[in-house]
Amino acid sequence: MNCMQQTEKKGFSGVQVFGIVVGVMVLTVLITLFAAHAWLFPKPFTPVVLNPQEEQQLERKLERFENLTAAKPAPAGRKMQVDSGPVQAGELTATGGLKPEAYSEKGASREINLTEREINSLLAKNTDLARKVAIDLADDLVSLKILVPVDPDFPMLGGKTLRVRAGAELAYRNRRPIVKLRGVSVMGVPVPNAWLGGLKNIDLVKEFGTDSGFWKTFADGVETINVRDGKLYIKLKE
Repeated sequence: MNCMQQTEKKGFSGVQVFGIVVGVMVLTVLITLFAAHAWLFPKPFTPVVLNPQEEQQLERKLERFENLTAAKPAPAGRKMQVDSGPVQAGELTATGGLKPEAYSEKGASREINLTEREINSLLAKNTDLARKVAIDLADDLVSLKILVPVDPDFPMLGGKTLRVRAGAELAYRNRRPIVKLRGVSVMGVPVPNAWLGGLKNIDLVKEFGTDSGFWKTFADGVETINVRDGKLYIKLKE
């Protein structure tokens, strides 16, 4: 007598299926709540902190820009200080004030050469901008991340924080600067070109630089622009 071997098919019971469905629903709700919280309440950006060597390099660069140093009045008999370092002794009068000096451009640098980390660290100096704004430098591209607090009285989004991203091409070709808005997004949703006034991917210097105004003045004063991964170089004309 031949015995038939029957293979038992094992499956989930009704209780197990119900438990799996409930577990998936709970997990989905938790993920949705986490995503919504991160979307509506984004964490502040972490400010960039330079190491001692980077800080010294930045200070040397800033020393060349005298217009970036704000003088601080000092009590009589004390050495006057500025934001980026002490004033040289020869620049002070006997009473501690600045000596008059004839204007000269001899030896002045017209080059601006900064790294991405240096730019972001400047935002963190004496301001909370570094927690709300972050700048990224890539090849011919400058990108911004901005956290924008919404007024509490604003409908629906009142009291929330919007995450805004924007990108612009910044380059120098054919002996003229190029500035193109690549796009703007709010909470990850790209803003339509029509809402941006049709300016997306339009060379603003070429479009508006023929008439007298900001873009023509800007273009006429720039000799070269070079944006590379993590670095920005601009040279101004005389």
